[in-house]
Amino acid sequence: MDDGRGIGLIAAIEQRTADRQMSRPPPGRRADYRWFHAITTRWMDNDVFQHVNNVNYFSYFDTAVTYYEMTEQVVGLLEGPTHCVVAEVACRYHSSLAFPDRVAVGIRVAQIGRSSVRYEIGVFRNDDDVAAAEGHFVHVFVQRGSQRPVPIPDASRAILGRIAV
Repeated sequence: MDDGRGIGLIAAIEQRTADRQMSRPPPGRRADYRWFHAITTRWMDNDVFQHVNNVNYFSYFDTAVTYYEMTEQVVGLLEGPTHCVVAEVACRYHSSLAFPDRVAVGIRVAQIGRSSVRYEIGVFRNDDDVAAAEGHFVHVFVQRGSQRPVPIPDASRAILGRIAV
């Protein structure tokens, strides 16, 4: 039985619950990230809405993480007994990029597991201090031939620890 206040009260509670579930953390800042890689947008990165298409952000993630792993010798991309494969990737968009923006991709290590590492990534437009997009990227260390997960080598673990938060 409704006394005239019940339906309104239920609707208010449902709305507050929905608002909490849909709230997002504010965009990160450059200082939140430990290592950066520069990328230049290309004319072809723009879509019909005249901003960088969503799929390109995942390319920026992959490029920055792979460049870090190669240059810091986390893993040999083409040689050695192990390499990394992507197990998970996600992105939250805060503002748009467009050609001819310059992009700085910041990375940090959020978690190092037995055989995987979770990178958190920020994409920054030109000299902006606030991220245009943020996400995460999980790499799993696998045996080159079998593609089966293997423990992260101690040397790689130490290198990843340098940018851990």
